[in-house]
Amino acid sequence: MNGAKDLLALVGRVLLAVMFVYSGYGKIGGFEGTAHAIASKGLPLPEIGAAIALTVELIGGLMLAIGWKARWAAAAIVLFTAGATYYFHDFWHMADQAARTNQIMFLKNIAVIGGMLLVVAFGPGRISLDRR
Repeated sequence: MNGAKDLLALVGRVLLAVMFVYSGYGKIGGFEGTAHAIASKGLPLPEIGAAIALTVELIGGLMLAIGWKARWAAAAIVLFTAGATYYFHDFWHMADQAARTNQIMFLKNIAVIGGMLLVVAFGPGRISLDRR
C-alpha cells in the first residue's frame, strides 16, 4: 500500500505543478503582457511583479514536480496564488458572465491552494528529491 501512496503523491504533485510550469513558461514570451495585466490592476512595479510571477510559477512549479524543497515551493505557490486570486479573479466586482467565469477561477484557485497546503503539511512523498 505504501507504494501506491508514494505513486499517488508523485502524480498529485506533478498534476498540481503542470499549470504553474505551463503558465510560467508562457510568461517568458509574454512578459510585457503579464506586466501590462498587473499594471491594469493598479499594482505597483508591474515588471517586478511579472518577474516574481514567472519565477514562482516556473521555478516553483518545477521544484514541486521533482520534489526538491517541495514544501517551500508549495508555500511560495500558496502565497502567490492567494494574491493572484484576490487581484485577478475578483468576481465580486464583476457582472454577468465575467463574474461567473471568475468565480469558477477563484474557486479553482482555492482548491489548488488546498492541494499545495497538503504538500506543505505532509511533504512531497518518498518519490521525490526530498525523499521524505
